[in-house]
Amino acid sequence: MVFWEGYMSDDVVGLFAPVVVYWLYAGVHHMLPPMENYRLHTKQEFAAKDVVPLPKVIRGVLIQQLIQAITLASAMYLMKNSMESSYEAEVQPPLPIRVGQFILAMLVLDAWQYFVHRFMHTNKFLYKHIHSQHHTLVVPYACGALYAHPLESLIDTIGGATCFIVSGMTARTGIYFSCFTTIKAIDLHSGLWLPSGFGLFQLVFGNNSAYHDIHHYGLRGRKYNYAQPFFIFWDKLLGTHMPYTVVERPKGGFEVKLLA
Repeated sequence: MVFWEGYMSDDVVGLFAPVVVYWLYAGVHHMLPPMENYRLHTKQEFAAKDVVPLPKVIRGVLIQQLIQAITLASAMYLMKNSMESSYEAEVQPPLPIRVGQFILAMLVLDAWQYFVHRFMHTNKFLYKHIHSQHHTLVVPYACGALYAHPLESLIDTIGGATCFIVSGMTARTGIYFSCFTTIKAIDLHSGLWLPSGFGLFQLVFGNNSAYHDIHHYGLRGRKYNYAQPFFIFWDKLLGTHMPYTVVERPKGGFEVKLLA
């Protein structure tokens, strides 16, 4: 039983839940008091490297979310019309099965993101005309996590739909998965290195804000750490992993130091 049952279908909630979660979670990051002692970059680095105005970034993310909603709504409409029992209540499988589907979807998404993301970098045309838009945010921050070219947004949406299909998850489990993935994407781009106990994702996943910061900051890093949003084994298996350490800055905050 969920609070929206009886009011909206899981399919409808699945369209806007990730959008609401994105702006709530990213908004919290931007409303936090100054946290210079936990940032991976100084204000000076941010001002010098990020030349895209915040309103343009917000507009770009909204376009991405609109593309996602239209694509998923169209897919659901076609699927529902092709099923005789399209209006029957969807039976939720036992919790262990749903957990297994969730984990499988994480693995599928990681594979999709790694190979598509790496190809976007190695193909000069795709990088110049598509993926470079995301990298205009050299110093990443929460609201810009999904800032990307519309075509890349469409490709990412197809990747998310692939996870849903391959894992066999229900629409309700898909809501939880898409919201969790959204939060993880924001965490990757937050630019914050929080102390143990607060930085939950930093403790659980090797693919954290520092790991992804290497990929964003500096030309050399763009050839490494393609993996996202959860695990880093594809980078390690295929030789694109860049080892690093996080050190404190003398005047406060943190800095990612490459070890290779």
